[in-house]
Amino acid sequence: MADEKKINALGKEVAYNLADVTKTRPQFQSITPRWLTKFLEFKGLASGIYRVNRVVEGDTPLDVLCSSEKKSDIIPQGYVEYEAKPREYILNSISTIINVNTAVQDVYSSPYDQAKEQLSLAIESLRERQESQIINNDDYGLLKNVADSQRIQTRNGAPTPDDLDELITKVWKEPSFFLAHPRAIAAFERECTKRGVPPVTVSLLGGTFITWRGIPLIPTNKLLVDGLKEPKSQSGKTNILLLRTGEAKRGVIGLYQAGMKDEASRGLSVRYRGIDDKGVASYLLSLYCSAAILADDALAVLEDVEVGEYYDY
Repeated sequence: MADEKKINALGKEVAYNLADVTKTRPQFQSITPRWLTKFLEFKGLASGIYRVNRVVEGDTPLDVLCSSEKKSDIIPQGYVEYEAKPREYILNSISTIINVNTAVQDVYSSPYDQAKEQLSLAIESLRERQESQIINNDDYGLLKNVADSQRIQTRNGAPTPDDLDELITKVWKEPSFFLAHPRAIAAFERECTKRGVPPVTVSLLGGTFITWRGIPLIPTNKLLVDGLKEPKSQSGKTNILLLRTGEAKRGVIGLYQAGMKDEASRGLSVRYRGIDDKGVASYLLSLYCSAAILADDALAVLEDVEVGEYYDY
């Protein structure tokens, strides 16, 4: 067979050098929807300190008289006792510095401004850390501040409808949402399927969530599985939280510093630090945040949740 005649034509490798290339902004794979910070009510602070004044609890705050007669000598007297040393939540800062070579910015900022893209990615990183700190911070994090009376264990490891029902009994005054790792939510769905009670779904804030007893299960990878956001093993243990949110409901609220100079968004300041003698522009980003639990029964946790139970149906 004769050799095929080679076609003498412009090749794509050479033509590529003259072509316009459609490109995207930098894609940050680890960015999540951060549903927790969207569902939480946030309160702006003027001084960076939030004091939670509480009543000293008893069977009732005051002794009262229930009678058809009002006699001053038999009407109980007293006052409502307050805690002498209320807890104060102090805002923490999450900070980073972004450096951009101005020569690079001058030459390579079309179609996307290099400094703006760097700042945008840095802000996303700070917001991711904020959600993680609200859950895991050693001082104000939700997991570390659940009252002992509000902690329960799973019955058999995997999160069952019975376990979530028990969790509801701990936060029965207007519970807002469950918070769980996606693997824990999938494990709960398998337990529901096994029992023939598939949970219904609801659309909230542009997302679709499964519910149990009308309470949505909100996913976050900041509730770690065996200490990891993205566990490699099929099995592992995590926690499921149930929250009541809002200051008016004596629930869980987020805190931030209000009215800052150079405020870019809620609780976040972006300050230009100048250009050094090497032509490097510098920006300081600071995010001030915390969270407060206004009443012990606003938060409960289901502990030692196993995510690796599977079934053959």
